[in-house]
Amino acid sequence: MAGRLLPWTTVEGRPCYLVGDGTGYVSRLADDIEAVQLDMADALLGHAAALLAERRVTSAELRYLALRLAESLRDVKRVAESRGARCAPSP
Repeated sequence: MAGRLLPWTTVEGRPCYLVGDGTGYVSRLADDIEAVQLDMADALLGHAAALLAERRVTSAELRYLALRLAESLRDVKRVAESRGARCAPSP
């Protein structure tokens, strides 16, 4: 049984995995966190569209937006990798 990539890392930044049937407390917590991460990414995209539509945006605002977008993209990529691995057919 392959481990599930969790939506958080260790303190050292290493990936965390869970081995189980996907019905336990940690699996449900991971599902909830993934849902929050995806919702936050959606909200951030809306904010980005609004900010980029403004004529007067400071470089500090753009930098902050870029940092948050990169952070969100990392989260969404991790969710996609985790879900893709769980959907892949077993050999």
